[in-house]
Amino acid sequence: MARRKPTFEHESEITTKGFRFIAGIDEVGRGALAGPVAAASVILPVDIEHRSIEWIGTVRDSKQLSSKRRETLFSLIQMSAIATGVGMVGPADVDAKGIIEATRCAMHIAVEQLVQSPDFLLVDAISIPSISIPQRNIIKGDEQCLSVACASIVAKVTRDRYMIEMDRLYPGYELAKNKGYGTRQHILGLELLGTTSIHRRTFMPVRVFP
Repeated sequence: MARRKPTFEHESEITTKGFRFIAGIDEVGRGALAGPVAAASVILPVDIEHRSIEWIGTVRDSKQLSSKRRETLFSLIQMSAIATGVGMVGPADVDAKGIIEATRCAMHIAVEQLVQSPDFLLVDAISIPSISIPQRNIIKGDEQCLSVACASIVAKVTRDRYMIEMDRLYPGYELAKNKGYGTRQHILGLELLGTTSIHRRTFMPVRVFP
């Protein structure tokens, strides 16, 4: 099955209603056993599809891209976007709040980090009740919507870089490779070394280890 190419259709339709600064929002890291849940927000120029920007046609949901391609697109998005913002909520708050509420908090922070205040939000899958800005949640928004797909790339690259740093602090779990997800080597690290301060202690199988 051919992979779906995100378009600017949602953004274009919303601009006809008078909105100008439309932020796409997505998250990464919800299912990881270690590390933060991260979210990003990206406001693209409303005329971006009419510019001669070749990389726009190569944007996809971050999960469909190689790490090298994500890094390249990350830089290009930063250069072309009106504003980008990132929010991260750590494992202790994930355990305390639950993953859905922690995800919403990360998204809220990502919106607050924008240097240009948005007047509309396009959010992948969930809503952000704590923000009064008009918003639309889109199922599989990172596959459909260009600004949400860009946000997925920014969030993924930012979190991956963080987890590579965590691998230096906490060797033995292969965090630089698995980014905190439950690979065989990660589970083996838990069995041999136990948990660290970046593990989510309410998640299985983390909670069975000391």
